[in-house]
Amino acid sequence: MKRFAVTLAVLACLALPPAAFAQAQAKPTPATAQAAPPPAVAKARMSTPVKGTAYIEVIQGQGKQVKDEMVTVSKIKNVSNGPIAGLRVDEYWYDQKLVQVTGDTERVRAPIAPGEVIEITTRSPMKPGLYKSTLMFTHANGKVTAKGVKKFTADDKK
Repeated sequence: MKRFAVTLAVLACLALPPAAFAQAQAKPTPATAQAAPPPAVAKARMSTPVKGTAYIEVIQGQGKQVKDEMVTVSKIKNVSNGPIAGLRVDEYWYDQKLVQVTGDTERVRAPIAPGEVIEITTRSPMKPGLYKSTLMFTHANGKVTAKGVKKFTADDKK
């Protein structure tokens, strides 16, 4: 008798339209709509990341003293054919004798889709005699070839 009741309950559930069990979808707020990446970027991030040498364009910002730190905000654009996974940015600060004084390392945790532009902020401890900084790049699957630019090139893909 129990088998008959269980079988009948299963068949009744299958016969009901799926919309009866669907939850009402919440309307996205403007903040959540802007937080999600566009579908093209999300799809590009899902593809196989670059193995070997990745290519980027960099607009390096000027270092600014904020309290006891030198803060540099740089923009990076992926010009490779695939996403770059595990990008690491090392900033080294030198004095006038070109001796390394201080530095910082930052990581970009999410893959960077082809054509995507990101901002990265490095914070180095303030030391006397800071003169010049250099950025070095690597990624999880190899090295990175960076090209310093004043503005990013336009995408040829449309």
